[in-house]
Amino acid sequence: MKTIALFILAIMLAMPAKANVAVGAEQTKQYLPLLKGKRVALLSNHTGIVVLGDEAKGRKGAKATRQKGDTIHTLDLLLEHGVNVTAIFSPEHGFRGTAREGELVASSVDEKTGIPILSLYDGKSKRPSKEAMETFDILITDIQDVGLRFYTYYVTMLRLMNVCAQEGKQFMVFDRPNPNGFYVDGPILDMKHKSGVGALPIPVVHGMTLGELAQMINGEYWLSDSLQVDLTVIPCKNYTHQTLYRLPVAPSPNLRNMLAVYLYPSVCLFEATPVSLGRGTDKPFLCYGHPNFAAPRTEVSPYGPAITFKPDQSTQKGRVCDGVDLSHMSEEEARKVGFSLRYLLDAYEHLNMDNYFFRSFFELLVGQSYVRKMILQGKSEEEIRACWQEDVAKFKEQRRAYLLYEE
Repeated sequence: MKTIALFILAIMLAMPAKANVAVGAEQTKQYLPLLKGKRVALLSNHTGIVVLGDEAKGRKGAKATRQKGDTIHTLDLLLEHGVNVTAIFSPEHGFRGTAREGELVASSVDEKTGIPILSLYDGKSKRPSKEAMETFDILITDIQDVGLRFYTYYVTMLRLMNVCAQEGKQFMVFDRPNPNGFYVDGPILDMKHKSGVGALPIPVVHGMTLGELAQMINGEYWLSDSLQVDLTVIPCKNYTHQTLYRLPVAPSPNLRNMLAVYLYPSVCLFEATPVSLGRGTDKPFLCYGHPNFAAPRTEVSPYGPAITFKPDQSTQKGRVCDGVDLSHMSEEEARKVGFSLRYLLDAYEHLNMDNYFFRSFFELLVGQSYVRKMILQGKSEEEIRACWQEDVAKFKEQRRAYLLYEE
């Protein structure tokens, strides 16, 4: 019996900590008084959901069948509490999260509520019109980020912080946990490589929630013309940076599970190479391959078994690719590996393409010019990683004043 008890205890300790995390949107007692009498705009998408608890039950129009533990979109929760929501802003993938990366998301109307959805990816302007800005007094951001410099939800938030600062509007963040918030790693963006996939001088993995990042943006005067926005952050409860938080819904179409979320910092670098990441297959961001990968090599890869796939979109679309299947890796191992160049170096060495392996987009993703140069020189991952360690240490100290949760 003692042996069985110890075995059960070991299993429980090995399992992800099921912390009773309450996201910012659940803290209705904190923010409802601040929204009284104001016209509200909401930046959100399909990830803006709330698990109903004692504090988050609607007082207006809520269905009698709604129970504690049910999920509800933040938009519906606000409306049920009588908040005057006048506009919705939608980032990449659209309000319902169905658009692909880079696909233009047109302005539309939320069918359920009739509230206008004003897209920032409509191909016309990267900021709302003057007319749109006149429809609200305060803008709320409630969206699930994954904590990476090239995961662009924070870029949308940054743009709206900018325009709100310029137009004298208030800005509020309903904070959410960062599933990659347990570490900080990767090159700091050299701002000469600033782009739509990298807008701030932060590492690849910055380890901050959107609320913390918003505070840092404001405190470091990173908005245009060194402006500051009137900012309020509604923090999460029962969360630290070591909390193992499982996302309740996939944050984007190709990040379908937690393994993909943990691998994404490393494998996303393939987006700037001829290597396919499995987009258009049933394993996006869980494999990598190329038509010129030879099967014998991939069969002995230390990172996973061989795989053959045919992507129906993006890089190598319609071509049969041989490569490495990462989907068998455990989540625990993926978290332990964190941000790594090992998959990139494996493909680079295998394809023997020299500089033709890289596209100009590579520096926009990795953030620094020295990474490509050192790979071409045949440097090891350890040698390359050593180049950003001091910068990461400085960044961790710089961000400390803006953290809301224990490290």
